[in-house]
Amino acid sequence: MVERSSAGDPGKTLALLWRHKLGERAPQRGPRKGLSIDQVVDAAIALADADGLAAVTMRRVAERLEVSTMSMYTYVPGKAELLDLMLDGIYQRMPREPLEGLPWRERVAAVAAQNRALYRRHPWTLRVSTSRPPLGPGLMAKYEHELGAFLDVGLEDLRIDSALTLVLDFVHSAELARAQAEAAQRDSATTDEQWWRAHEPLLAEVFDPGEYPHAARIGSAAGTELQAAHNPEHAYEFGLQRIIDGLAVLIEGR
Repeated sequence: MVERSSAGDPGKTLALLWRHKLGERAPQRGPRKGLSIDQVVDAAIALADADGLAAVTMRRVAERLEVSTMSMYTYVPGKAELLDLMLDGIYQRMPREPLEGLPWRERVAAVAAQNRALYRRHPWTLRVSTSRPPLGPGLMAKYEHELGAFLDVGLEDLRIDSALTLVLDFVHSAELARAQAEAAQRDSATTDEQWWRAHEPLLAEVFDPGEYPHAARIGSAAGTELQAAHNPEHAYEFGLQRIIDGLAVLIEGR
């Protein structure tokens, strides 16, 4: 199941996202005085990291914080708003190495690697649609930093945004494919190599290399080299380099 960000009350969500700048304090009602919104968000992130996004309910977060479920609603209106706070929280804490002084290709690769690491630290984020992103300080800091990969290469503002979106969309797609491949191996309790070997006898009966000569030759070469029909590491490295090469046509050909 895919969740989506910005599905809650926009006014309440924005007020919560920017609470530090607005100078608002967390509500002090509830059985445990001094519980902060940050503690609620941290507990929800920890749950999602450990057990997946489906595990994040107001009841489970309350149990983790040792408070009543109803008291949770004095801090956040509901799960939709909590999800936006979780996303913005991990964006805010995301490690960001300086990009200044690096060639633009290395800057793009660094941005891709930082987002790849984010998905691996928090796999549940792959299941969240952010077509309407949470416009909080964490996202803004992330966006400001990542724009630096393209700021001095001579592109117009729209193309800078489009180039960054292309890179981020690629990383998301590559990491989602990796997660799905790992889930298939985990659920079947077999590696890709074991799965193909188990089906090899039946495939040999129905597959005629003479009828599909290109598929037979190229598929065999790729399978031998990669030891799988899909190798996530190879797909990431190959795809990222082709994207950078494509951007070079736009940037260096100007």
